[in-house]
Amino acid sequence: MSDIYMPGVRSRLNTDKLIEDLMKVERIPRDRAEKQIETYQAEKGYWQEVGRRVTALRDSARFMYSFQNPFAERSARSSDESVLIANATRQAVEQERSFSVKQVAKADRFLSDPLELNYKVEPGKYTFTVGSDEITVDYRGGTLRDFTEILNRRGRGKIQANVINVESGKQSLLIESLVTGAENRLSFSGAAEDLARTTRLGAKAPVQGQEPVLPERVMINADAVTVKEGDKNTIAFSQDAQALSSQKGIILNFETSTKVTPTAESEPIPSGPAIPSAGSVIYGGITIENDPSYISLPKFDAPPPPVRIDDMAFLSLAFSDGTSAALPLVQDSAGFIPSRINLDEVSGGRTVSSMEIVNNNTNRELSIRNVTVFNPNPPPGQEITSPNILSSAQDAIVVMEGIEIKRSSNEISDLIPGVTIIAKKPSDTQVTVNVEPDRDSIKEAIVTLVGNYNRLVAELNVLTRKDDRVLQEITYLTADERTEMKERLGAFSGDMTLIQFKNRLQQSVTGAYITEAERDLSMLVQIGVGTDLRRAGATTGYDPSQLRGYLEIDEKVLDAALAGDLRPIQQLFGYDTTGDLIADSGVAVTLDSVARPLVETGGIVSIKASTIDGKIKQEEQRIATLDRQLEAKELALKRQYNNMESAFNRMEKMQTDLDNFSRQANANNNARR
Repeated sequence: MSDIYMPGVRSRLNTDKLIEDLMKVERIPRDRAEKQIETYQAEKGYWQEVGRRVTALRDSARFMYSFQNPFAERSARSSDESVLIANATRQAVEQERSFSVKQVAKADRFLSDPLELNYKVEPGKYTFTVGSDEITVDYRGGTLRDFTEILNRRGRGKIQANVINVESGKQSLLIESLVTGAENRLSFSGAAEDLARTTRLGAKAPVQGQEPVLPERVMINADAVTVKEGDKNTIAFSQDAQALSSQKGIILNFETSTKVTPTAESEPIPSGPAIPSAGSVIYGGITIENDPSYISLPKFDAPPPPVRIDDMAFLSLAFSDGTSAALPLVQDSAGFIPSRINLDEVSGGRTVSSMEIVNNNTNRELSIRNVTVFNPNPPPGQEITSPNILSSAQDAIVVMEGIEIKRSSNEISDLIPGVTIIAKKPSDTQVTVNVEPDRDSIKEAIVTLVGNYNRLVAELNVLTRKDDRVLQEITYLTADERTEMKERLGAFSGDMTLIQFKNRLQQSVTGAYITEAERDLSMLVQIGVGTDLRRAGATTGYDPSQLRGYLEIDEKVLDAALAGDLRPIQQLFGYDTTGDLIADSGVAVTLDSVARPLVETGGIVSIKASTIDGKIKQEEQRIATLDRQLEAKELALKRQYNNMESAFNRMEKMQTDLDNFSRQANANNNARR
């Protein structure tokens, strides 16, 4: 069927195939140009990869002598991290301190009795106080879980509530303060106090065989009481508060704020009566004014300004025996500030019946709120035995070399400059904290520098050498990386820029540098970093791979060097020899200066990439020209072969016509006979 000729459908001479074969030959220059572009693009990628490797080496080298260099890092090591841990910043000074932890800071955590799953929280205004912070929730009523979600949103960072299924068909409400410290006690007022009472949040049970214990904390007055100038007021203590106030070690807490009004000014001098104008007369165009009226006024003696009274002794305590005692002076503050009073120092064991507020000031009013008495350390006969109180707020007590320090948080950062200590648990064990250079960070920085150096040298060896052994020596490559490296093997063989650059890198890491301990330390190999390091007891010959410039690390030698004086090691990498505060000598400084010309703005890598971009553009323009020429050539060939096909068809038709004419003539001759 392939030999059947169909005019207008299939060419008898198969001209399409002939044209296609001819055009393949014509396209050879264009195909070569496309391959050349691919080669240029690959070379550009190789240069860019070299640039990335050089930048990585330069960054790690600059890090070794910059103001962020690892030699300024400090670490704090604790001899017992289960008791106390420490962290140090760069500002810390090398030192050694001993600590013991008497007490860790805690926050109040209260758990209710088991409640029914359908327990409902009544509507109301729920007020919770953590230290001087107040969290108020106007709740419309609902489930316990819904209440805790609203409370958590309002008390974020200060208070947290959860519903815990303590047993089958029962749930308990857990409310906890998120702020530690004795001054940050969690207290309840308003509807919250009713909730705490009905659910027995933090209930205390008496020790078996003893009398019921006193409450540990009593809120006397939560809402603010304001006393104007010249007024007085009384805050009465409840029976529980009176009973608690007579005990030893009881603390009285309250918050005060003041509002100062401006002092009245002296009465101004009266201006006197208003005297009407004396009038005038006009005669002949001349105006004659009358003499003004005059009234003789008596001398004005201004009354003296009102006497200003500033008396900050607002508060006193009244005792059940009829006596009283003044409390410390109040401080002026537009916002509420807390006060903490040791009742033993004021009451002397007497029972407090009320707090008296007397405002003798002429221009100041006082507001007081959250009046509370509590026992921070219940006596042995009043220990909390109920599991409902999970923990009570208390300060951390840490002893540093005989000095007792109290803080509201276990994290103490204002004791030693640049050092933060964190108390973990109480212990009589003496814990030693050593603040010293962070040798691990220094070692990590050196390893990073060596790693970036070796990766760059590997890249240069692959690009400038055609020896397949170069790839075999790089043992850390993955299968994909090895395949990719093989494609670029010898891509820049003979490129003097890269060869000279590699030689300068090798000279940088093998040269000697100035340090304060120059006799003992002036080369990298002396801290266990070098090429083809000779280890004690080695019997093998040289390693050919090390002759290609790779560095290796003798970890034992490096660790031993870092365990000693670090200053010469720091100077080995970067040293200011001129005193201008700019490092001008050292391995890292030299590596940075060698690498800079390649990757700086307008550097060698940038120039190489720009040059290749220009070549690619030229080849693309050449391809565009060849495409136009090929299109014209193909069109001309099609036209020529179409003409040839038409001529052949006409000749074939003429042949057919002649044959038909000859057959017709023969037929006519035969008919005449």
